[in-house]
Amino acid sequence: MYKAIAANKRNTLLIMATFIGLVTAIGYAVSLLYGNTSITFWVLGGVIIYALFQYFFAAKLATSITGAKEIEKRDNPRLYRIVENLSITLGLPMPKVYVIEDAAPNAFATGRDPQHAIVAATTGLMDIMDDNELEAVMAHEMGHVQNYDIRVSMIAFGLVSAIAVLSDLIMHLFIFGDRRESNVHPVVIIIGILVIILAPIIATMIQLAISRQREFLADASGALTTRDPESLADALEKLQKYGQPMKNQNSATAHLFFSNPLKGGGITKLFSTHPPLEERVERLRRNAGTF
Repeated sequence: MYKAIAANKRNTLLIMATFIGLVTAIGYAVSLLYGNTSITFWVLGGVIIYALFQYFFAAKLATSITGAKEIEKRDNPRLYRIVENLSITLGLPMPKVYVIEDAAPNAFATGRDPQHAIVAATTGLMDIMDDNELEAVMAHEMGHVQNYDIRVSMIAFGLVSAIAVLSDLIMHLFIFGDRRESNVHPVVIIIGILVIILAPIIATMIQLAISRQREFLADASGALTTRDPESLADALEKLQKYGQPMKNQNSATAHLFFSNPLKGGGITKLFSTHPPLEERVERLRRNAGTF
């Protein structure tokens, strides 16, 4: 487990480096299109400021997007006590607890480290899970906190959203802006457009690769914490039976959730941030004796 935590801390630096590299590529592409190399530095400087903002405020943004509301113990003693007991078991600071008013059964964790963590569950999740299953799901989310997955996921969230917004903005400037004084070779223009289009796709693929592996690790961490992999497997099977898309859907926060909150089917499954539920169940039961 300690190796996983160390790997996630390294992944944070790797993601930030990739983030800066992609943004620099976009800025350089724009500088070629407009014939002004200083644009690269302005774009890079602006996005570094944005990245720092994301690091400190992305968790609040995620809760706002999902409609999550912070609770105290008196508001929902069942959920709060489960999270409290898991925190004590793991020796972690008590995270802030949030509830999402949504019939879709789901949960998520976010924050930049265990000292600034948030865990949330939907009302739909609490309605269909018994106490053991709810504890198993929240142990999975606390596994994300314990393993520093929340930091990696938050940085990935910032990377994807920033590059998507930047690419969209620059594409609009390119289409509607005035470049009459710029004498740029058509090949350079084509390369620049390709960079602007491909950067968000590359960022998304990085996010997908990180998220899928983190879900398997959090399943293992949750099962190890509760010593009850069967309850987590049962919870995942209930999601297969009762799962549904969430009301507030947003692809930028999909990777934070316990299961994919987006409408499935077709191309969506190919680009899902989560491994198939049946594969997660199979892994838990196959390795039940090792937890």
